[in-house]
Amino acid sequence: MENIHLAIVEDDAIIRESLESFLSINKSITITFVADSIEVFLDTLRVSRNPKVDIVLLDIGLPGVSGLEGIRPIKGKLPDADIIMLTTYEEEDKIFKALCGGATSYLTKRTPLVKIQDAIFTVARGGSYMSPSIARKVVQYFAPTKTKNDESNLTARQKQIVQGILDGLSYKLIAEKYMISIDTVRDHIKKIYKLLHVNSKGELIQKMIGKGF
Repeated sequence: MENIHLAIVEDDAIIRESLESFLSINKSITITFVADSIEVFLDTLRVSRNPKVDIVLLDIGLPGVSGLEGIRPIKGKLPDADIIMLTTYEEEDKIFKALCGGATSYLTKRTPLVKIQDAIFTVARGGSYMSPSIARKVVQYFAPTKTKNDESNLTARQKQIVQGILDGLSYKLIAEKYMISIDTVRDHIKKIYKLLHVNSKGELIQKMIGKGF
């Protein structure tokens, strides 16, 4: 039979007690530490001669040191322990900061207790577990994005000016054709170069050859 030594670091008393009450029923899970802050948890580890922790259920929004800041010192004390984030935060920066910092899994607090238990067993067996909403964010982050062509970002006037350059017109002739000042043409040209990532008329012509408006 599996014997998973679990630590819970959660400052919300109701959530903490619910986790402890539900998970302690499973004979394969032994809750060895319960703390309401990173500081208390680390202090408890320091005075423990042989702390047994396989998995840490860790909140982010803790008083004092946050869960994200606590990952490194926890891993320093318990290098072989896996960390499962259990939090209300679903922002990408927090998800990836946690995962890059050393967390194995990331769950939202909307996750049913039975699913949290499933996650504990999955991680204990060498896997990783994400709440569906978190997994979707991770997939979307790494999925290739469809980007518009640079030229689609040009305004109608800027497209006219580009076409004028492709037709061999000078800035003066472009200005006369569209009844605008040369300074306006030059201002548009600077913006066009920036949008199309080119640095000269030659690069602009080379990039735009074969593309009509």
